[in-house]
Amino acid sequence: MAEKHWETIKVQFCDHAGCEVSLDGEFVYPAEFLPDQPARLVSQRCSRGLDCNQWNNMTCIWAGTNPVHDPFRQK
Repeated sequence: MAEKHWETIKVQFCDHAGCEVSLDGEFVYPAEFLPDQPARLVSQRCSRGLDCNQWNNMTCIWAGTNPVHDPFRQK
C-alpha cells in the first residue's frame, strides 16, 4: 500500500511573516512491490499559510490572498 508523508522542501525567511517559514510537500511513496517508481508530489503548503491568511492585507500565494507573490520562487 502506498504511503503519504509531509516533508520539508525548502526553508527561508519570509518578509511578510517576519520569521523562518518552510514549504512543505506531501509525497506519496509507492508500495514495496513497485520499488522503481519515484515518489510523487501531491500537494504543497507553507508552514505559516493559515496564520497569514487571517491578516487584513494581502500576503502571498500560499496564504491564498495574493496569487501573484510566491516567496519560495527562485529569484
